[in-house]
Amino acid sequence: MILMKDIIREGHKTLEIVAKEVKLPLTKADKKLLIDLMEYVQNSQNDELCETYGLRPAVGIAAPQVNVSKRMFVAHVHDFDGILYSHALINPKITKRSQDLIYVPGGEGCLSVDRETEGLTPRYQSIVMEALRYDIPSDQVMPVELHLEGYVGIVFQHELDHLDGILFTTKLFPELPHAKPAFELLEDNS
Repeated sequence: MILMKDIIREGHKTLEIVAKEVKLPLTKADKKLLIDLMEYVQNSQNDELCETYGLRPAVGIAAPQVNVSKRMFVAHVHDFDGILYSHALINPKITKRSQDLIYVPGGEGCLSVDRETEGLTPRYQSIVMEALRYDIPSDQVMPVELHLEGYVGIVFQHELDHLDGILFTTKLFPELPHAKPAFELLEDNS
């Protein structure tokens, strides 16, 4: 089980380098890592387990955050309609993106960043992400194309940045006059 002590922090070299492509077939170690990463995120969304194990809540985590420089991350996040996006992804890449930018009001957070931050991180309002998806229950790897927008898209972009050696703290701006708050988009669509 991954705990906070296993997560490396800002300033660690692994968080600053581009992670390596994952070779197929997945090794047992790669599968176990994806399972462990997903378990961390799911456990971190349970208040009782957070308190018991001292976990910080998360909606995603990337392999480099546990000092494994491989292009893998997991996300387990609900959109504002309650739809769950739960994926263990291998070698993801953005193939399409909108020109419109959004951000999380109040700023993003990260398990690898312990300090308070000020500023906003620009993200694309919508993206198409292609990857291989490891389906944990069936132990199968399959190609997937995800159409993501709003807050869920922000989560996936944040995790993809980890694979490219980028922390959100390197993309902070005091204001983003040409971007919309992600949560405001809900009101625009209703």
